[in-house]
Amino acid sequence: MSDQATDPATETFVAHRNLLFTVAYEMLGSAADAEDVLQETWLRWVKVDLEEVRDQRAYLVRITTRQALNRLRTMSRRREAYVGPWLPEPMLTAPDVADDVELAESVSMAMMLILETLSPTERAVFVLREAFDVGYDEIAAALDKTPAAVRQIAHRARQHVDARRPRQVVSPSQARAALASFQRVLDTGNPQDLLDVLAPDVVLVSDGGGFRQAALRPIVGAEKVTRFLLGALGKNDLPVTVAPTMVNGSPALLVRLDGELDGIIAIRLEDARITGLYYVRNPEKLSRVESETRLTRR
Repeated sequence: MSDQATDPATETFVAHRNLLFTVAYEMLGSAADAEDVLQETWLRWVKVDLEEVRDQRAYLVRITTRQALNRLRTMSRRREAYVGPWLPEPMLTAPDVADDVELAESVSMAMMLILETLSPTERAVFVLREAFDVGYDEIAAALDKTPAAVRQIAHRARQHVDARRPRQVVSPSQARAALASFQRVLDTGNPQDLLDVLAPDVVLVSDGGGFRQAALRPIVGAEKVTRFLLGALGKNDLPVTVAPTMVNGSPALLVRLDGELDGIIAIRLEDARITGLYYVRNPEKLSRVESETRLTRR
């Protein structure tokens, strides 16, 4: 371990690991796949002659981006056979992430779903440029394109995202207040209280992945969403509890059934009303959160 700790390649990789993971996660929407990309990046990185590398951070980002693009193209084919709507794998995030509005938005469920509508190349350019302020020349080198072409792609992707992102930036305190109201509603089961916090055209997307019951299509409208949520949470014979947490830079709720994690509900806010609900129930996407919450509960 002492030799590994002083190895320059290892030190550099560890120093940039969080950046590389976030790049891969924002491109893929899957923590498990992002970890695989980091493993592939590491295997290529240890074969590099460091004396030939002028900018080690840029070189690592380049490897990660290319591996993530390869995996993204494979995943797009896999998602064609996915049962019901697909949602990103939720990631627990520290409370201070929510105070960084730009970072919180870049990993939010709403933004991750918008990124899903971009082409793989557009997504890579947008993530690198907008989320991490990577230079056009550096992105061009990672994608084997000219800086001029990257600028055009970035402009097109930015227009696409801007047309779909929330119209109003909500402060962390507003988000926490709305989530607290939402949690009280789920605890009491009062339909009118839930209708009071939902926007009339609220959209609920639920992802069971074919393993757990979920709506096969998005549910639109406050009344329909209310019936679905209260019905889904109220028909279990086992006790249901909800607890606040931070997921993808925003407040969310952990839904437990008889103490076991059953799902995560992330919210999207506009004008202090809930306009989007993202209910992840696919157990394959909950295993990371479950293991991390178990450690904190001990």
